[in-house]
Amino acid sequence: MDQPDSPHENRLRRLKFRAWHRGTREADYMIGCFFDKFHAAWDESQIDWFERLLDEEDVDILGWALGTLDVPEEYRGALMDAFRKLDYVDIPR
Repeated sequence: MDQPDSPHENRLRRLKFRAWHRGTREADYMIGCFFDKFHAAWDESQIDWFERLLDEEDVDILGWALGTLDVPEEYRGALMDAFRKLDYVDIPR
């Protein structure tokens, strides 16, 4: 019989879904690819950060990533620095 998933695994599965179902293709790729590439190394505080980020509007998240909007203090730091590099986006052809 299969073991039930842990609360941590369930949380990551929900975050993955939310990251890949934003409403616009651009946001899906940017946020979803970021999650896919980095989430396995995140600790709980980094997962909390990402979960809060997902509550923001896509237009703001994309603006922060592209540098067209100032990043709010609560999102500044190493994760946002990695997010702003955009080197993790892999758009299938």
